[in-house]
Amino acid sequence: MQTPRDLVYRAYTSSLRRHLPSERLPRHIGVMLDGNRRWARRRGAASADGHRAGAENIAPFLGWCEEAGVEVVTLWLLSTDNLNRAAPELEPLLSIIEQVVVDLAAAGRWRMQVVGALDLLPEDTARRLTEAAARTEEVDGIAVNVAIGYGGRREIADAVRSLLQDAAGKGSTLEELAGTVTVEDIAAHLYTRGQPDPDLVIRTSGEQRLGGFLLWQSAHSEFYFCEAYWPDFRKVDFLRALRAYAERERRFGS
Repeated sequence: MQTPRDLVYRAYTSSLRRHLPSERLPRHIGVMLDGNRRWARRRGAASADGHRAGAENIAPFLGWCEEAGVEVVTLWLLSTDNLNRAAPELEPLLSIIEQVVVDLAAAGRWRMQVVGALDLLPEDTARRLTEAAARTEEVDGIAVNVAIGYGGRREIADAVRSLLQDAAGKGSTLEELAGTVTVEDIAAHLYTRGQPDPDLVIRTSGEQRLGGFLLWQSAHSEFYFCEAYWPDFRKVDFLRALRAYAERERRFGS
């Protein structure tokens, strides 16, 4: 049975959604899913419990993005720095990430791509992630980048390395490449190549820093920082982020 509070929440959420201007909503949203461990700590629970609660919130979030007409979502699930955590915490986290990616792929609603330095992950983990994502190649839905073992500096370094390898394969010298390389050339070798840059980047948990997320792609992004920990991030929080985005005058660096 719904409580009066539930009814008020539903009415407020519906009102927020109705008043969002569809022509001013983002095509690509990047999300830093932050606060799982602190969410667990506040409840006296293990970190893994927080990561599981956060994983359970991903599919609903993607559903909200579908409703809003978002075309691309990038979810930062694991940074390169996270890989330095002690094994008792890292191993359950990797298992949870594997399972959520497999489950999202099995839903058949989203076209998924794993982005990050997969060579830094355990071989079995990398294989399961890429196999799950490969099963969604023909899905006609939102493009979902799951950033795992991801760091913005590492991505740029990988892009430059790939660019150099391509140039060498075509017989170009370093001197020739240095004289002709453009911003577009580097962008064409990023993990997210072929996709629009994020219009909006959301970070939960109250932290107000990028932490290395989409460093290249977010040059002209708008940012929204939410106090809620990721497991507590609700549809109303998402709609407020969209409202804040729609109200801004985008200057694209000017």
